[in-house]
Amino acid sequence: MIWLTWRQHRKQTLFAALALALLTAVMVPTGLRMYAVFDSSGLAACQAGRGSTCERVANQFDNQFGSLGFVAILFMLLPLLVGLFFGAPLIAREVEGGTHRLVWTQGVSRSRWSTVKFALLGVAGVLLSTVYAVGVSWWIGPLAAAGAGRFGYGYFDVQGIVPVGYTLFALALGIFAGTVWSRVLPAMATTLGAFVMVRTLIEVFARPHFMPAETVTYGIQGPAPTTADRVAGNWVQAQGVRNAAGQMVLPDGVVSCPTDAPSDCGVPGLGPGSYNWVVYQPADRFWEFQAIETGVFVALAAALLWFAVRRIRRIA
Repeated sequence: MIWLTWRQHRKQTLFAALALALLTAVMVPTGLRMYAVFDSSGLAACQAGRGSTCERVANQFDNQFGSLGFVAILFMLLPLLVGLFFGAPLIAREVEGGTHRLVWTQGVSRSRWSTVKFALLGVAGVLLSTVYAVGVSWWIGPLAAAGAGRFGYGYFDVQGIVPVGYTLFALALGIFAGTVWSRVLPAMATTLGAFVMVRTLIEVFARPHFMPAETVTYGIQGPAPTTADRVAGNWVQAQGVRNAAGQMVLPDGVVSCPTDAPSDCGVPGLGPGSYNWVVYQPADRFWEFQAIETGVFVALAAALLWFAVRRIRRIA
């Protein structure tokens, strides 16, 4: 079974290894260059503060390397590719070609076939996604530190351990889709649509509520506290300026002026007692959020594989 699995998936495995090699060839030189500029510019030393010098250096770094942040969107697609080209064809290709009738009547039970296949592809998916996650986490580190932090959109999804969860989920989703459809292309289309839908729903509606958010308020006169600082890597979920009565006056805005400025800071609608209001997730919760989201997708993957095994037993 192990040799047969290798024979059936060796092309996809070799293509995946080649893709990782090409990514490494691109990431290593650009990553070394980013880290060199990140250190030499002084951004690494002052990113914990929010002085005007740090903001200026961060803007310079972003102007030089910010366009590479769009590459993170491409990295987000890599787990999906595993589901499309490893998971979806696993069952659907056998049924579409009719070879399942031969495979499951030659002394290899469906349960054994499923266990070996799923285990081998699962181990390969974990190894592949782990290498990818470690490499991308290293490469994207300076971009995340100079920008919105590791919680930022596109940064959270390609760092840490969540790529492993995404990959296992995509693989299991492809396998399950292959038991629903008897052809490879519909199984791949179902995998694509369902993966994007589930990822979007969890990122938009579930992730912000994994842990209760922190709320901080501070006056419009004087410096902002570091707890509300975007540069510190906190995930700011909502913010605005409220008046003394607590009414939102300036949604999604921040007002800050010297202590000797007028009480309204020269902004119409504000007055004495107005304050900035920020709801955020602290940056030090990054790994907790990573563990929660990874657990969610691993659980979904396990459920999909359970349903896939049940459906395999019913395939004629």
